[in-house]
Amino acid sequence: MNTAHHALDARLIDALAGSRSSTRLRAALIAGSQPHPGLLEPLIARCATELDFFVRDMLTWALVRHPAEATVPRLLVELGSASAQARSQALHTLSKIGDPAAWPAILPLLNDDDAEVARSAWRAAVALVAPGHEAALAERLATQLGRGDDEMQLSLSRALMALGETVPSLLSAARGSDDPLARAHAIATERLLSDPSAEFAPALEHAKRIASTGVEPTGEPGC
Repeated sequence: MNTAHHALDARLIDALAGSRSSTRLRAALIAGSQPHPGLLEPLIARCATELDFFVRDMLTWALVRHPAEATVPRLLVELGSASAQARSQALHTLSKIGDPAAWPAILPLLNDDDAEVARSAWRAAVALVAPGHEAALAERLATQLGRGDDEMQLSLSRALMALGETVPSLLSAARGSDDPLARAHAIATERLLSDPSAEFAPALEHAKRIASTGVEPTGEPGC
């Protein structure tokens, strides 16, 4: 590494930890515009602590700009981090890189205790699923039906909807679950499959009434 490049890296590393989000954003932009091996560790470390959404997004872009053969193995290590944000950001970045080699490492995080990590794992798994494994992934995801708030359930519904023809039968089976939340979520997802333009929150409330009573209310969801 020449002296000028070393000095630039040092300034960027300092800027990535700056007190102003605009400074960190610009540093991440430069790091992605001028990728260098010496910036990989600082970028990944910052992903685990960065609070600003736009800076996190730029950090991901900067990492994607680095060679996958260096970035992917390091991100796979982050999947085992004690930090939920580190795991979530690593999953997000892996999904953007698109290297199928990451697929097996994502599977253990599909039911992560942290909601944001689980959501990131669902999205990454759908993006990187190995050909021929779509049905198996759908089965794994269906075990999470009913989990979390409306936003989390919508994320799972969208992931399932991307996995093809086995999903309707899984949802039909989930209608018989002992868990009323899982039943309602399955019904609401069926609604989205039949009408992707439907709003999820009204569909879920409608589905909860069906799941709790076993009777289809009259009128459309939200009425």
